[in-house]
Amino acid sequence: MIKSMTGYGTGLAENQSVKYTVEIKSLNSKFLELSLRLPKHVSDKELALRAESGKQIERGKVNITVIAEYADQTAKSSVINETLFNKYYTQLRELAEKVGDKNSNLLELALQMPEVVGAKEEETDEEEVKILFQAFYKALEQFNQFRLDEGQVLSADLKQRVEDIMAFQTEVEKVDGDRIPLIRERIAQYTEAAVGKENVDMNRFEQELIYYIDKLDITEEKVRLRSHCSYFLEALQSPNPSGKKLGFISQEMGREINTLGSKANNANIQQIVVRMKEELEKIKEQLLNVL
Repeated sequence: MIKSMTGYGTGLAENQSVKYTVEIKSLNSKFLELSLRLPKHVSDKELALRAESGKQIERGKVNITVIAEYADQTAKSSVINETLFNKYYTQLRELAEKVGDKNSNLLELALQMPEVVGAKEEETDEEEVKILFQAFYKALEQFNQFRLDEGQVLSADLKQRVEDIMAFQTEVEKVDGDRIPLIRERIAQYTEAAVGKENVDMNRFEQELIYYIDKLDITEEKVRLRSHCSYFLEALQSPNPSGKKLGFISQEMGREINTLGSKANNANIQQIVVRMKEELEKIKEQLLNVL
């Protein structure tokens, strides 16, 4: 069963002290483009999360957001660097005295200076890391299920469109049955009208006719197109279908459809070929979102 590259999942895990919420969203992409937003105190877990995401998600433009909420709001609160604050405050006061400014809010200005206010440097305990990964795996499970559900919709649509192309090919085969005899009759009439029936060398005429009709023969293209369509449907139902593999098969289908149109030399067949191309373009658009 195919998977969609579009996905969404959330996971939540908590204990008495902390609650972690993980959100995973993805759109289609040729490669894995992973963006993580983590609280600063668990930034050292980014590599582990990236490695696991690469195994589970495979491809797509993916955004992962991790939110931590503490029962004790001061657990990860900010702290003031008093030494740096005093240094900035002293310098600002001296500058204010030099220019005669007595109304500046030096306290507020000093607090806004770089690195004066920062987060507490605390190590994340093992229990908290377990909670984080529990939420992450729950989000992954929901995310992958979303992809599978979307994949079922895509699979049904792709199957229908390939079957439509095969139905159009059946229409081509019906038209093609009368095409060659009509071409033969038309060429004979033109030749006789041009030089007269008694002046036609029938042996030479037959040789030239065989060469010309061989250029218009589409038997091989019909066989290959039906084979590619069957292979596409087979690959669609395989245990581990690949969007890239299906894309390659659709390219081969396109080559045969184009050749059918160019060699047919028949208005009815060319109209059917246009409808085939419309279905194939829709297939290619859908395949952009297949994992």
